[in-house]
Amino acid sequence: MALWRGSAYAGFLALAVGCVFLLEPQLPRSALRSLWSSLQLGPAPAPLGPGSPEGRLAAAWDALIVRPARRWRRVAVGVNACVDVVLSGVKLLQALGLNPGSGEDHSVLHSRNDLEEAFLHFMGKGAAAERFFSDKEAFQDIAQVASEFPGAQHYVGGNAALIGQKFAANSDLKVLLCGPVGPKLHELLDDNVFVPPESLQEVDEFHLILEYQAGEEWGQLKAPHANRFIFSHDLSNGAMNMLEVFVSSLEEFQPDLVVISGLHMMEGQSKEFQKKRLLEVVTSISDIPTGVPVHLELASMTNRELMSSIVHQVFPAVASLGLNEQELLFLSQSASGPHSSLSSWNGVPDVGVVSDILFWILKEHGRSESRASDLTRIHFHTLAYHILATVDGHWANQLAAVAAGARVAGTQACATETIDARRVSLRAPREFTTSRSEAGSRVVLNPSEPVVEWHRDGVSFHFTPVLVCQDPVRTVGLGDAISAEGLFYSEAHPQH
Repeated sequence: MALWRGSAYAGFLALAVGCVFLLEPQLPRSALRSLWSSLQLGPAPAPLGPGSPEGRLAAAWDALIVRPARRWRRVAVGVNACVDVVLSGVKLLQALGLNPGSGEDHSVLHSRNDLEEAFLHFMGKGAAAERFFSDKEAFQDIAQVASEFPGAQHYVGGNAALIGQKFAANSDLKVLLCGPVGPKLHELLDDNVFVPPESLQEVDEFHLILEYQAGEEWGQLKAPHANRFIFSHDLSNGAMNMLEVFVSSLEEFQPDLVVISGLHMMEGQSKEFQKKRLLEVVTSISDIPTGVPVHLELASMTNRELMSSIVHQVFPAVASLGLNEQELLFLSQSASGPHSSLSSWNGVPDVGVVSDILFWILKEHGRSESRASDLTRIHFHTLAYHILATVDGHWANQLAAVAAGARVAGTQACATETIDARRVSLRAPREFTTSRSEAGSRVVLNPSEPVVEWHRDGVSFHFTPVLVCQDPVRTVGLGDAISAEGLFYSEAHPQH
């Protein structure tokens, strides 16, 4: 009982980490460690073995997670892809011959000097930021220095590429990835990922991630926290340039599942461009053969108008959605959904509130007898728990799918093959109500039966807690891995 209570309290403390994790997956390990320690979520009480709630939950998942009867054979993923180059910000700026001046924010970086000022501005605050670098040649010179810098680390970046990588880990799946793929990204990708020739380009889309440590000094400045500053000159992903190439390659590839991401990258574009491009996105999706489910992976956004347009125009064209708690609340605020007066989550997102918003999305924008929409599935993830909501009659194997998504969150963050019960802890609410807008039922969680199911007016909900890694090693693309794993174990009923 004490363990459970401890987990519940820890859940509230985990808010900051949850938001940062799912919103800012590229945080350096050092920043994650300092966040973790500042929240005092130290190692769980010892000993934690198979008999602990965590151990029982992991064992119950393993028994529940079975492959569906009808499995995907060919998955096509597009369209945002890049290379994340992670290195010390101070060392890069020194290598570029820059001296510490005074910090100043620039909404767009036009020169090395702007970069130095903006980096100093955010390093002084210990805050994360992301900026666009407008000068192509200057950016390519900086990217070359960064990429060849001793100790610089290269990672697959971009939701589509990360989802493709996750699918490719299953050798019986054929995976097509369409996005701006340069030589370095091609080298980093799994051999099992096929990239169509039209998708290859001579130069990679580099996203430079400049890390700084807590207490690190440069000139007069001292960083209060560890964090990172990201910048890029990424025109291809910003305009979703590879969308048409992606859709045209589907005819030959013949996928039985299509995954699209990258719509959030259009935020930097003009309103006119966004409007025109969204119409083209919907047209492209409608060209995908009927009967092939399309999953849309959302990502962090700040433009309400763009989000509202995506809800009204793109949602009806896709069968499935993947999102986290920040995106869910922003979506509800942008499209006048339930609980939209809530300005932000307070602690672990309330299950009843989350479930109300998911229900509203499927009822208002999903498939029904009176609405020509394809949307029938939403996979929601937050640090402490996941929910898979589906319109009845369209999907199967939800129990295994939601459990598999939660399991991979624990193994990937801890970089372990299987759940290590001593390195994870249960942060989900011990009991919750399934709805806040109508009389929901009260649920008490039992680690030996970790997937809770409930129904509401033709929609089924499958809930499971996450075993949260206490000392995370890998958080890049955690949301993408969760969605890919959930889809891998899902079965779509053929629609006639």
